[in-house]
Amino acid sequence: MERLIALAKITRATGLSGEVRLRPLTRYFSDYVEDHPLFLGFSSDLAREIELSNSVGIGTKVRYHFEGINTRDDAEALIGQILFVNVPADDFINLSSDDLLGYDVITNTGEQIGELVDILMMPANDVYVINSGTKEILIPVIPEIVDGINDVDGSIIITPMDGLLD
Repeated sequence: MERLIALAKITRATGLSGEVRLRPLTRYFSDYVEDHPLFLGFSSDLAREIELSNSVGIGTKVRYHFEGINTRDDAEALIGQILFVNVPADDFINLSSDDLLGYDVITNTGEQIGELVDILMMPANDVYVINSGTKEILIPVIPEIVDGINDVDGSIIITPMDGLLD
C-alpha cells in the first residue's frame, strides 16, 4: 500500500516562467523531490499528480518548475499548496510523518508508553516527543529503536534500549 507524505509547501512564485520556491517539511526532501511520483494540493485527499520538469539554483535559492505551470500567474495560484510524495507504506520517510501525531507508542513487549505529541527534526535524526501522562519522553527515530507503525491500531512499536524510558 502506498501513501502520500507531505514533502514541501509552495511559498512563492519567482520569475515570469512559472517557477516556484518550496519550503521543505521533512529532512528527506532532497532525497524524494526528483526521484518519486509527486502530487500537489491543499490536502492529500485533494492532491493531483504533477511532474517536476526542472530545478535551478543551489542551497536555499533553488527554483522549481512543474509541467503545465508556464506563467507567473499559474505559479502564484499554487502558493500555499503542499507537495506530496507517493511512497510505499514501509518507506522510512513514513516514520517522520505528521500523520502519526496522536498515535500510541507501545514497546515490542506490549507495554504502553504514551501518546506521540510532536516530531522534532534534530541534526542527527528525528525525535518523537511522547506524553506519558506524568512525563515527556524523547525517543530517537532510528531503525534500532522504531520497529514499525500499525495504522490500523494507530500505534508505533518500539524496542527501547536500556535507560531510554527512565
